[in-house]
Amino acid sequence: MFEGLRSSVVSKLTDVPKRILIGRALRSDRLGETLLPKRIALPVFASDPLSSVAYAPGEVLLVLSIAGVSAYHFSPWIALAVVVLMFTVVASYRQNVHAYPSGGGDYEVATTNLGPKAGLTVASALLVDYVLTVAVSISSGIENLGSAVPFVVEHKVACAVAVIVLLTLMNLRGVKESGKLFAIPTYVFVAGVFVMIAWGAFRGLVLDDQMRAPTAEYTIKAEHQGLAGFALVFLMLRAFSSGCAALTGVEAISNGVPAFRKPKSKNAASTLLAMGLLAVTMFCGIIALALVTKVRMAENPAVDLLQNGVGVGADYVQNPVITQVAEAVFGKGSFFFVVLAAATALVLFLAANTAYNGFPVLGSILAQDRYLPRQLHTRGDRLAFSNGIVLLAGAAMLLVVIYGADSTRLIQLYIVGVFVSFTLSQTGMVRHWNRHLATETDPAKRRHMVRSRAINTFGAFFTGLVLVVVLVTKFTHGAWVALLGMVIFYATMTAIRRHYDGVAAELVAPEGPSDDSVRPSRVHSVLLISKIHRPALRALAYAKLMRSDTLEALTVNVDPAETNVLREEWERRGIDVPLKVLDSPYREITRPVIEYVKSLRRESPRDAVSVIIPEYVVGHWYEHLLHNQSALRLKGRLLFTPGVMVTSVPYQLQSSEAAKNRARKRQEWNAPGAVRRGPLQEGHPKEPSGTAGGQTPGAGSPGEGTSTAGTSGAGKSGAGKSGAGSSGAGKSAAGTSGAGSSEAGAAGTGKSGTGSSESDAKN
Repeated sequence: MFEGLRSSVVSKLTDVPKRILIGRALRSDRLGETLLPKRIALPVFASDPLSSVAYAPGEVLLVLSIAGVSAYHFSPWIALAVVVLMFTVVASYRQNVHAYPSGGGDYEVATTNLGPKAGLTVASALLVDYVLTVAVSISSGIENLGSAVPFVVEHKVACAVAVIVLLTLMNLRGVKESGKLFAIPTYVFVAGVFVMIAWGAFRGLVLDDQMRAPTAEYTIKAEHQGLAGFALVFLMLRAFSSGCAALTGVEAISNGVPAFRKPKSKNAASTLLAMGLLAVTMFCGIIALALVTKVRMAENPAVDLLQNGVGVGADYVQNPVITQVAEAVFGKGSFFFVVLAAATALVLFLAANTAYNGFPVLGSILAQDRYLPRQLHTRGDRLAFSNGIVLLAGAAMLLVVIYGADSTRLIQLYIVGVFVSFTLSQTGMVRHWNRHLATETDPAKRRHMVRSRAINTFGAFFTGLVLVVVLVTKFTHGAWVALLGMVIFYATMTAIRRHYDGVAAELVAPEGPSDDSVRPSRVHSVLLISKIHRPALRALAYAKLMRSDTLEALTVNVDPAETNVLREEWERRGIDVPLKVLDSPYREITRPVIEYVKSLRRESPRDAVSVIIPEYVVGHWYEHLLHNQSALRLKGRLLFTPGVMVTSVPYQLQSSEAAKNRARKRQEWNAPGAVRRGPLQEGHPKEPSGTAGGQTPGAGSPGEGTSTAGTSGAGKSGAGKSGAGSSGAGKSAAGTSGAGSSEAGAAGTGKSGTGSSESDAKN
């Protein structure tokens, strides 16, 4: 209850801006409306590999430039190796989406076939890589935009963080809405690149035009001339590993199969193939045009890029390969050049959306398996996994700030996690087919399985080889940071699972008699009173309804005059419940109550103590700001006292009707702090079913040692049907929501101290 009431207060305070930013809450039975058709799924899940052609070709040329311009003639062979790898991975993952359509992707494949440790390794790798995808894509987009807008370069960290925040808000609104928005620039980018390739090929092959990049007249000072043997092979392998950035995000489709429309597996497989064809065509086309237009790139352009034999200097801004090629093909400042440049910058921002769809889904699955906090399995108001989205955004912002939004430094951390998951996933698929072949007798199915196994075997071998290459060539350049992140994720998830398993073992109900099933000898009820008002009378009526063995009212004396007034009023009304007064020389309320309750437990360890706290419920967010919530602090302390139960008896003030009316106008019940997880239901309640005297969902649960009057056993008959009505408290029922402002329960009677409102101790 303590946590529920606290979240209720916070939710009411943030509900208005939340609705403005992410929109109205959606019913669970509208989940199907957020599923993606292939035309939307392609830009949503494949924007990362598609946009990587904006920087992957440049990474290849940057590495080769170490050996000088002469090494550029190796780039077509490196591109061919990347193409073969891309189609190998695509073919392999097409087997995955059919065999494992539940959305676990690499994690599910590795866990099922290789064991939990392999599955956790894959999950750790993917989580790290999703975070890096956001950081790299956003940083790269900021740098591309900064070449045209100097302000962005001067404040690139702040701009990168702002873009991440904007992207987070878009995704919190729901996948389908953000997918429609993201589809436009992605398709414009793809169309622009294909137009550039086609027009460049036409000009070069048919018109025989001489297209020149702006750096065509520059020369490159080789850092290592005359490389041969192992050194040359190592350089080519490093260039190949950099070009493998084009494959990042391929696995997101297999992880996001549940987000596709039916037939899910078929649509996911078709999207994979379309993504592979588009990515390799654009990648090869840009590298080919870069060679034709004589693009020049250097890792340290200020020194290694020469114009007329002199370094270009520190003020030189090295434009990306795709920008230089577009300038050579279309002409600088032309319509197509501007459109492609703008689309490139924008699609790099949106490429991070791949991670925004993959990370929350994977986090939800891991939470379901008890490797991550269960809150990550909770759907938000817009049916998205909001907690996972926010966690991803926070981690990406941290990386952007630490690395200064420098994509060159961040890219060095990239790729490792991808190929760890690739390799383990394909190895798991080989074992999957081996297991099924051992029992399958149908010849046609066996032929299909043998073919699939051959594809996955080659995929496991090839991706494993690439993983070794990436580790060897990039370890000292930053790959070790990614490995460290994977280790941290792995250790954290292992610890979380150990905790959940330990709690589950501790909570298992024994078959025979146990201490937990033994009824207490007696129940001693303590009603906290600050003054006699309607909430107090309501709580008193409920306390009598419980028929405890003993019942007493308790107040804390922080002001003698106020305490005397309470005593006189108590006697004048002839209330047949003893009133006990606790002295508090230091004007504290919580400590005396806690010490008194503990003394009751010490005197009678076999007795149960029930602490009853009256409270009132307000309906406006600003009313919560006016109260101290002292009852919340008291409940929080009592939760840790064995043998003590805390019961809240809410009293709805007139202003609470406003909250109910707002909920009715929305035509759906969206209780603040409501948990939305588990199977999605067809129907939905417009508001809680409990009314006066009925059962309602309380802010806490009996299992946590707290309850509202509506969730306790006595609540079924309802305090509204008891003597509370005759005592003037019949205005509202104790069975309604207890998630309001917990003010009336503070037991202080003084003008100072920690009382919480006009209905209890005054401030």
